Amino acid sequence: MSASEIVTFGCRLNAFESEVMRGHADAAGLEGAVIFNTCAVTAEAERQARQAIRRARREQPNARIIVTGCAAQIDPARYAAMPEVDRVIGNAEKLEAQSFLPDNESAIAVNDIMAVRETAGHLIAGFEGRARAFVQVQNGCDHRCTFCIIPYGRGNNRSVPLGDIANQTRTLAESGTREVVLTGVDLSSYGRDLPGAPTLGQAVRRLLAAVPELERLRLSSLDPAAIDDDLKRLIAEEPRLMPHLHLSVQAGHDMILKRMKRRHSRADVLRLADELRALRPGIALGADFIAGFPTEDEEMFAASERLVEEAGLTWLHVFPYSPRDGTPAARMPQLPRALIRARAARLREAGGAAVRRFLDGQVGEPQSVLVEQTESGRSAHYAQVRLTGATPGAVLATWATKHDGQQLIAEGPQ
Repeated sequence: MSASEIVTFGCRLNAFESEVMRGHADAAGLEGAVIFNTCAVTAEAERQARQAIRRARREQPNARIIVTGCAAQIDPARYAAMPEVDRVIGNAEKLEAQSFLPDNESAIAVNDIMAVRETAGHLIAGFEGRARAFVQVQNGCDHRCTFCIIPYGRGNNRSVPLGDIANQTRTLAESGTREVVLTGVDLSSYGRDLPGAPTLGQAVRRLLAAVPELERLRLSSLDPAAIDDDLKRLIAEEPRLMPHLHLSVQAGHDMILKRMKRRHSRADVLRLADELRALRPGIALGADFIAGFPTEDEEMFAASERLVEEAGLTWLHVFPYSPRDGTPAARMPQLPRALIRARAARLREAGGAAVRRFLDGQVGEPQSVLVEQTESGRSAHYAQVRLTGATPGAVLATWATKHDGQQLIAEGPQ
């Protein structure tokens, strides 16, 4: 158990980096601290972080409160000005061991993230309380989508050398981790900054060859415009690569995609979905969507709703559009907040219907389930599965007898 508490918001990369911080804080002997690893993807994510910081101060008046993550990197002065906060550290600094020494008293330690040129591979022994572990392979982003503030919190694209990725993955596998998720800010851009410019697919192939003891591998969100041929071959041929991909779709209308400065079209998403299903029949496809982007009219939004069914997208992450200061989209004509929330709710309803359709097709089918808690786990297709009497960390061969609209209910050998 850590001597300090870490509260994580946002993405899988933040979850990985929280484990790096946990190791540094423990090694430094930092006690009685609450470390907030914030997210800046939406205004709501920042509001939740500030609310949690204030609550922590009320509940733990003597704690040392440290704030880091994307929100702290982008606007350190705002968090330093909060009376509840003792220290603010940046996204690069949070991965440095010296930042957590008990006598490190600097109130703000945030440097220019755009000056960071490399991303080191950080070794961690495991993930506290999790059967699945994340491994960072990439950080930052060279693209400038008009809605996105994250490059200013993460910097430019930089990749972890394959040897470091293999060492981290091997360490996790040897400690009993059955499933690893490769994660990054712009995962599809992996390798462009490394010698020889290896693609993500080439890196995954080498990783699986280097760590044969790893049973299951997943990838975090992928750009539909940048899935390379090597990765496609692995999707078709490699059983350890799970039959589930998550795509950064964002919208289903070409004009909105253009105004977002995305690099794919609606037709590209449909073609890719068909190609992936031909390569791996039954593959589950998740997707990110933004509802209520500036200038989006009803016809444009309806195109996103239709795309969910037409492309067979199942696990949706729906974000109500949130203007971020300093982004081009924040200067575009905005929609009323109530309309944005209503459209987000409609997209979530479409996602719920897609989940039910998918689960219908999984009933009666064999399932390979990674048990996360004593009564639940995730199938290879990333469906939530309800189990009974299972041991967390086990991978079970079972089958689904029914579903409740949100999760499969499994019986059989366990």
